[in-house]
Formats: sequence, C-alpha cells, structure tokens
Amino acid sequence: MTTSPEPVDAGARGTASTARRLAAFLFGAGVLHFLAPRPFDTVIPARLPGRPRLYTHGSGVAELVVAAALVTPRTRRWGGRAAAWLFVAVFPANIQMAIDWLRDERMPAPFKAVALLRLPLQIPLILAARKMQRAAGG
Repeated sequence: MTTSPEPVDAGARGTASTARRLAAFLFGAGVLHFLAPRPFDTVIPARLPGRPRLYTHGSGVAELVVAAALVTPRTRRWGGRAAAWLFVAVFPANIQMAIDWLRDERMPAPFKAVALLRLPLQIPLILAARKMQRAAGG
C-alpha cells in the first residue's frame, strides 16, 4: 500500500516565499553597502561620532545577518522582528537621501523621482517583516 505525501500548508509556503523575497532584498542592499559604499556614506549624519564608512559597513552587516535569519525557518521569527526594526532604523537615512537628491541640481530627475517614490515603500517592507514575525510564532 502506498501512502500519499503529506499536504503542504499553503500558508507556510507563502510565508517562506515572502521571507525569501525580503531576504533577497536585504542581501542585495547589504552587499551594496560594501561594493558601492559612497552613496550610503553621504546620508550618515555628520554629528554621529566616527567615520561614516563604519556606519555604512555596520548597517550592511546588519542587513546580511537579518537576510540569513529570514531564510532560516528556526530564526525567521527573530529575523522578522529584526527586519522590521531595521527598516524603521534606516528610514531617516532614506529621508535624508531624498532631501539631498532633490536639492542637488546635478542629480538627474529620474534619480530624484526614485528617491521620493521609495519612501512610501518602507511601509509595506515593515508590514511584511512583521508578518514574518507573526507567522513564525511571534
């Protein structure tokens, strides 16, 4: 007698898919902090102690760690919580970048538009991260 495979929970599959997408986004951003750090350095407030590059690399490491946590089922709950806080923490830098790019007369109009349009996208990122946390049991 053969047995049929156990049914796959569609909710769990969707959660894993969302976790992979968020992780891919964070992984890409984290890698960019090391491959092209200069744009990230420019949005670090000058009043913070130390060199901007330290903050750029630190946030890049944080994004890579959170990405890894999201794709690992055992750490997905923590990863969702950390991702939500990370998206909140970088929002002021995104605002600063938009302000700087809008003021820069040399900045091409499409770049200015992207800087503005990405600001409201932070909300669905935070909500998706919280969804990961809740779906993983937290």
